[in-house]
Amino acid sequence: MAGNSKRVIVHIESTAGTGYRYTITKSKKTHPERVEHKKYDPKIKKHVMFKETK
Repeated sequence: MAGNSKRVIVHIESTAGTGYRYTITKSKKTHPERVEHKKYDPKIKKHVMFKETK
């Protein structure tokens, strides 16, 4: 990522309790709140909600 980029790198973690994480980027300006995405968790082989961690 460029040093002057407006986007930040965040980790989203599975709500299923497996500890699986994805790394995504988001714009702090347009999405100041924590993000939630429904993505695939390969440890339980299902789609579950992933929430942004600290």
